[in-house]
Amino acid sequence: MTMTDDRSSQKQAFGADVARLLHMMVHSVYSDKSVFLRELVSNAADACEKLRYQAIAHPELLGDDASAMGIDITIDRARRTLTVADNGVGMTAGEMTEALGTIARSGTRAFMEGLQGDANNADKAQEAGEEAGKDAGAGAGAGGAHLIGQFGVGFYAAFMVADQVDVISRKAGTDTAARWSSDGKGEFTVTPVDLADAPAHGARVVLHLMANADEWLDPANVRRHIREQSGHVPVPVTLHFTRPAPQEETAQDDVAEADAESTARPDEAVDEQIVDGSALWTRSRNDIKPEEYADFYRSVGGMFDEPAMTIHYRAEGRHEFSALLFTPSSRPFDLLDPERKGRVKLYVKRVFITDDADILPRYLRFVRGVVDSADLPLNLSREMIQNSPVLRAISQNVTGRVLTELEKLAESDADAYAKVWENFGPVIKEGVHEDFARQERLLGLARFRSTASGDAWRSLKDYVADLRENQTAIYYITGDAATKLENSPHLEGYRARGVEVLLLTDPVDSFWVMGAPGFEGKPFRSVTQGGADLDLIPLIDAEARTGGDASPEVAAFIAAVKETLGEAVTDVRASSRLTDSVVCLVAPGGGYDRHMERLLAGFGRLDQVAKPVLEINPHHALTEALAALPADDPDFRNDVAHLLLDEAAILDGGQVSDAGAFAGRLTRLLARAARS
Repeated sequence: MTMTDDRSSQKQAFGADVARLLHMMVHSVYSDKSVFLRELVSNAADACEKLRYQAIAHPELLGDDASAMGIDITIDRARRTLTVADNGVGMTAGEMTEALGTIARSGTRAFMEGLQGDANNADKAQEAGEEAGKDAGAGAGAGGAHLIGQFGVGFYAAFMVADQVDVISRKAGTDTAARWSSDGKGEFTVTPVDLADAPAHGARVVLHLMANADEWLDPANVRRHIREQSGHVPVPVTLHFTRPAPQEETAQDDVAEADAESTARPDEAVDEQIVDGSALWTRSRNDIKPEEYADFYRSVGGMFDEPAMTIHYRAEGRHEFSALLFTPSSRPFDLLDPERKGRVKLYVKRVFITDDADILPRYLRFVRGVVDSADLPLNLSREMIQNSPVLRAISQNVTGRVLTELEKLAESDADAYAKVWENFGPVIKEGVHEDFARQERLLGLARFRSTASGDAWRSLKDYVADLRENQTAIYYITGDAATKLENSPHLEGYRARGVEVLLLTDPVDSFWVMGAPGFEGKPFRSVTQGGADLDLIPLIDAEARTGGDASPEVAAFIAAVKETLGEAVTDVRASSRLTDSVVCLVAPGGGYDRHMERLLAGFGRLDQVAKPVLEINPHHALTEALAALPADDPDFRNDVAHLLLDEAAILDGGQVSDAGAFAGRLTRLLARAARS
């Protein structure tokens, strides 16, 4: 909009169907009305940081006001207004029309895009900022704006508590000011104002509060919400309000005189700094209270729980940076979304750059926090940042530190670590599959349920320490549920020997375990694949009957079943893993185990499933009875062979290949039993 010389105001419609959009947003998008205050404070902080950044190259923008940037919040009970003011960069009338008159228009985003499009200006600002940083000392910051958020719909949250919002602003370096005003019902006006009624530079947002918004006239309530939601903003925040003058006790005869005197006595003006403007991550750990860490975690991570683990350190040497990271104590609902990004914000010299940098690998995407580098240049594009050797070095350091802190927690507080693992174990195990360089460390962090653990978690270190005599591998079984796996016939021979088997129920388990070389020299081996290799491990009960040795009659029966089934199976053999069940299916050695085959087939990633191996328990009473029957009824032998295969398929969690043929065989077998 172009301002007219006669200082007339013009009523305009928002750049969208705003009457409906604002109502929907105010009443649906935000469930907590207090969010408006956080958004206004964040926007004000952005404006201050923009001016601080621009003033590095153009100090004249500050004019006579060389004081530090700041935010002032004023409560006026008499006028029922709440004002959020800043001495930041400000806006022209045209910029207010564009930024505040178009829903979801992001001034911050446009500012950053402008910076990236002006590399020369950014270079100058950076050089000036480095000099300013030397003068100001560590933590003072130099070279850019701490851009907190993406200025869009957040501003309009003010209409949840206000029936009118006025924005009076003057852009730094200009000699005009304007007022933007709206009731949030679809229209707004932009009017010129006298410079005497406007800030020297910056903006003043005045909320005319609704009748049901009295809580925002309470200094204690405003103070609490700012400290909880905006205590980390990088500029000071000062609260201004009036406190009623104290009334002195008077004698009865002096009541009238005292009333007249108290009426004339002015209320007490209070100016209280409630945020000091120092970035939390730049402060010493010894100076930060646990509740401050928790408040910052909720703010930066968008969480509502308490952090399970806090990592705060400063790296010095070849690359200098500060990191403040948190592990949540609850699982985000979208944790397993394959498109989910990490939540670590990247700053350069306290200047917010991006929240989309690959600082941590995907398997640590649950970690929240910030990393602030002193070595990255401010004018790099996101693509250049991602390819920066400095960022790669920082990423290596931060990733290693997170894993170290997880290892320390596992060592010092097993119960606390168990809760972390319950929430984030499935994604940490993705790293075993993806991060070969850290595979051994990640396996050390892994925890499992097993046939020996009950409801407790077991580490691989615990497992290896309890290996049975002659046991040379770490055995596992994969599936959908631990209770189902515990009843698998594949475990019978292992239980008979006291061999612990890991129960792997996360979908990622079938993938990482195939690529993992082992742990402490012990390979991983599926109990549903290949030979069981159990003969050298002694039985707990020496009288138990297990093993692959079969009598001549049983061996002949097994050979006959193999001949009958033909190409339906890869092999039929005597089982050394069964003690109670008659049959089971296993995968051939050298390929995928049974569960992995089903997963890949379900994803359409497997063109042909390998034919299974049918194992028959040579010592089971039914096997011996079937082997003893005369071999003069080939139809009966054919039915028996296929019924054994169908039974094994059902025990394996699958289905019979031909339901009609299965029913026919079962009917004939029952009829034969009835006649005998």
